Amino acid sequence: MIEYPFLRKGATIGITAPSSGVKPALHPMLRGACERIEKKGYKVVCGETVWTQEKAKSAHAKKRANEWMDMMQNEKIDLIIPPWGGELSIEILEELDFAKINKKWILGYSDTSVLLLAITLNTGIATAHGTNFVDIRGEYVDETTAMWETVLSTQPGAAVIQYSSRKYQKEWQHDNPSPCVFHLTEETYWKTITNRPVNLQGRLLGGCIDVIRHLIGTPYGRVRDFRQTHLNGEPIIWYLENCELSTTDLRRSLVQMKLAGWFDHCSGILFGRSAANKPIDGYTAEDVYQDLAQELQIPIVYDIDCGHVPPQITFINGALAEVKVNNGKGIVIQHFKP
Repeated sequence: MIEYPFLRKGATIGITAPSSGVKPALHPMLRGACERIEKKGYKVVCGETVWTQEKAKSAHAKKRANEWMDMMQNEKIDLIIPPWGGELSIEILEELDFAKINKKWILGYSDTSVLLLAITLNTGIATAHGTNFVDIRGEYVDETTAMWETVLSTQPGAAVIQYSSRKYQKEWQHDNPSPCVFHLTEETYWKTITNRPVNLQGRLLGGCIDVIRHLIGTPYGRVRDFRQTHLNGEPIIWYLENCELSTTDLRRSLVQMKLAGWFDHCSGILFGRSAANKPIDGYTAEDVYQDLAQELQIPIVYDIDCGHVPPQITFINGALAEVKVNNGKGIVIQHFKP
């Protein structure tokens, strides 16, 4: 069974950097995010790691892990959100004590998804793939991103519905700040391999494929054990997003996941929009999706609201989901079923 945390009003949010911290030049941005979220009625507690960054990490692995575990075990902290992702959160996995991880929400994406997936697979506690902390520092938040609060405040046993965004951000414009952080200019259109409507049901698992693929073959990536221990025979819906992989690297990663059994008893796969997906010798991301759909004989949806081309839906690892896609629009209903 799956256990779901609950975000209460006036909760305390812990900010720690299990991957990358924030360099001094960007500290005002982090402080702005803290001020903005406190105006919403939350209390914010920042760890030491969020203020430091050197050699592609916020601190050495033990310090990052210790601060993470301290926040996990601190009963006054209700939710943990890293400032953003990074590169090397995988280093702290062997330093964590999964038996002492308490039931509280963890929210984030990118490199954070390594921790999200590992924690859900190894504990059965639901985790939240969605916005990073610095991305909610704006004067206002777009309606898709803003759903993180509603989703995390859903009672166990209840359901929450989210819709595909109206527009998405084509590229980051850090030199042109926006009141809502994102520059949402492009029309969102969810696509299916068959160009026909899709209706999926299953338990959600996923994250940034660049990094979660490295859990394969480790004690932290036992998808088959998780399926047998925590699911009630329900299939899995994978949601995946590509940060930096070429199409051939994406293909290799998906084949590895298939060979490792991650796609066994899978009802469908959702792929987020990507600014990567660089074609190799004419081999495009659409070709990758077509090949995978033919091999697995399952529906595949792509260009959804997930990952490094914002905004993004808040996906709950472990939740029982219904995903409906028709004429470019998507609906995601998540049931917080044990």
